[in-house]
Formats: sequence, C-alpha cells, structure tokens
Amino acid sequence: MSALKQRREALEQKEAALKESMVRFDKFLKDTEAKQSRSLRRAEEGRQTAAQKEAEAMALKAELTRLIQRKEQLEHRLNKYRPFAQYLEQVVAQSEEFQEIPELMTRFNGLSETQVILSEREQTLHKAVEDARAELFKLVEEKNDEILKQNNRLADLQLRLEEVRTQALQWESRWVHIQNTAAQKTLLLGQIKMVALNLFQMVCKQKKEVPALAVEDTEGQLEQVQQYFQDLSATLAKLTRENLGPAAADH
Repeated sequence: MSALKQRREALEQKEAALKESMVRFDKFLKDTEAKQSRSLRRAEEGRQTAAQKEAEAMALKAELTRLIQRKEQLEHRLNKYRPFAQYLEQVVAQSEEFQEIPELMTRFNGLSETQVILSEREQTLHKAVEDARAELFKLVEEKNDEILKQNNRLADLQLRLEEVRTQALQWESRWVHIQNTAAQKTLLLGQIKMVALNLFQMVCKQKKEVPALAVEDTEGQLEQVQQYFQDLSATLAKLTRENLGPAAADH
C-alpha cells in the first residue's frame, strides 16, 4: 500500500508536471501565433506602405515630368518673346516718359483695358443701333401694312361710292321719270276733271237743273253723267219700240 501510495503520488506529480508542460506549450503556441500574426500584419503594413510609397513615387515622377514639360514650354515661350522684351528695353531706353518696362506694361495694360471698355461700348452701341434699326424696320413694316389696309379700304369705299353714285343717278333718273309721269298723269287727270265737269254742266243744263255737286267731286259728276246717259238710252229704246209697233201693224 505504501508503494502504491508512492506510485500514485509520483503519477500525480507527473500528471501535474504534464499539465504544466501542456499549459506552457499552449502559451508557447499562442505566443508564437501572436508573433506570427504581428509579423504578418507588419509585413502587410510594409507592403501597403511600400505600395503607397511606390504610388507616391510614381505621382512625383509624373509631376516631375509635367514640371519638366512646363519648364520646356516656358523656356520656349521665353525664347519666343525674348525679342519683344529686347524691343521693350529699347523702347524704354529711347523713351523719356518710362524708366522701367513694368511702367510701360502698366501703361499698355491701361490702354488695353480702355480699348476693351471702348470696344464693349462700341458693341453695346452697335447692338442698340441694330435693335433700333430692327424696331424701325418693324414699325415701317407695320405702317406699310396699315397703309396697305387703309388703301384697300379706301379703294373699297371708292368702289362703294361709285356704286352709290350709280344707284343715285339711277334713282334720280327714275325720280325724274316718275315726276314726268306724275305731271302727265296730273295733266290728264285735270283734263278728265275738266271734261267730266263740262259733261256734268251740260247734263244739268239739259235737265234744267242747278249743279248740286262741288267742282272737285269728279266721281259724283261722272255718276250723274252716267245716270243721265242711262236714262237717255232707256228713253230712246222706249221711243224706238213705240215707233216700231205701228209700223209692224201697218204691214
């Protein structure tokens, strides 16, 4: 039992030692994994930094290339305008008004700005003149149209006036004809009234009667004359029958 107890204690010590070894190994693995992770992260950061630096280097290289090209362009422009600079130096040297090229350029810029202002004013005035000309042309067109309309209306009115004058002449001719006809009818009516009055007076004289009708009562006079002739005709017919009766008896 004592040996078994000692063996058990030895096993427990071994088990404890094994557990401690496992713990240390696990910690070792975790530490190793952490170090590896940090190394990978540092390597990735290094790669990103390197890529960023490379991109920056490429950008700086491109910028350098652009600046070199710009420098060459500026040198080309400088060489191109160098004769003008030399000419300006000669102008300043010969001029009593200007001492430095900037003064000359300031004066030139002022004159250029004045020219631009005058050009803008000229364009504005030109546009105003064109607008006024267009407006005048529009007004002239409108007035011409209005004049044309008025002329057409005047022509229509003149045509209507001629028609009215023609109608007036026709009506005047008709009126003269009516007046002449009325005068003839009046004369004829006067003659008829005179004849009717004479006949009426003759009838009254034959009947030995005083005229009882007015001189203007032509219808009454004609009725009296007609009645007289009817009575006279009846009397004549009666006498004729009476004279024919004895003659027929003699035969």
